[in-house]
Order: sequence, then structure tokens, then C-alpha cells
Amino acid sequence: MIEDFLRQSANLKNIPRQGWIEKTGIRHPESVADHVFSTSMMAMVFGDMLGLDTNKMVRMSLLHDLSESITGDIIPGQMPKEEKITLESNAIKSILSNLPEKLEGEFFLLWDEYIKNETKEARLLHELDKLEMALQASIYSKSYDGSFSEFLESAGDAISNPELKRIFYSLVKE
Repeated sequence: MIEDFLRQSANLKNIPRQGWIEKTGIRHPESVADHVFSTSMMAMVFGDMLGLDTNKMVRMSLLHDLSESITGDIIPGQMPKEEKITLESNAIKSILSNLPEKLEGEFFLLWDEYIKNETKEARLLHELDKLEMALQASIYSKSYDGSFSEFLESAGDAISNPELKRIFYSLVKE
């Protein structure tokens, strides 16, 4: 059973980030696993810097897109938000069902906390998710033609933490 969980998790390495493909034409973009790794690094750094529960944030980050190993990367507007949440909830439950019951429950609660976005850690992680997207847009803009403004605008609208906003503006200036 745990082997199935590990296989499903590893599958994130094979799931491309669809927004880059559909909105910029990049043919071989980062994978969801690449994005999760970068977001998790940010969670570790900023969780510590801001005195939050870093362990919770890193674990939440590692889980936040895990459902995409089944659903694929669904871009905003592709389906109604509630339908997307239901689809992802069913997928994460299926993936986590391969773990011992205690871990299954703990991990689902962390994922659900992220989705509900009501705690300091979840709110910051949502902003880090957007900051990571802005960082990737900045990286891609140096290697690919095309506009990345839609990604930067989306990130800029979602980031309110002053330290993250400062870093965002620094990325945009590049």
C-alpha cells in the first residue's frame, strides 16, 4: 500500500504545469514536482523567518498539489472552483488511503487546512505558491519569448505579506 502512495507521489514528476503550456507555449515546462519542491523550500525559509509553524508549512506544501498526480494540473477557469475542489478532494483521499490510517487522517487535515486557507500558515503558503509562480515566470522570461504578465499580475494580486511583496517587486524588475 505505501508503495502505491510513493508511486503516486513520484508521478508528480511526470505532470507538466499546464498554465505554462497553454498560456505561453512552452513545450516542456517545469513539472508539478518541480513547483512543489520550490514552494516547499520557500515554506521552510519564510516559515522560520516569520515565526510560523515551519514543519506544518513544509508538510502542507508537499501535499498541496499531490492530488494533481491523478487529476493533472487544472488551470484556473478550466472548470468551476467547487467542481475542482471536489475532484481534488476525491483524488487526495484516494492517494492517502494507501497510508496507515493515522497518517491518512493527519495528511488529509493538512491538505484541507491549505484548501480552506484560514490559518496563518495556509494563508502564507497560498502567497508562496503565487510567489513561486512569479519566480518561475521571471526565470522563463529570460529564456523564452512571449508574455508572462498574466502570471505576474495574478501573483501580484495574491501577495499581501510585505516581505513577499518586496521580493515579488524585485523579481518583476528583473
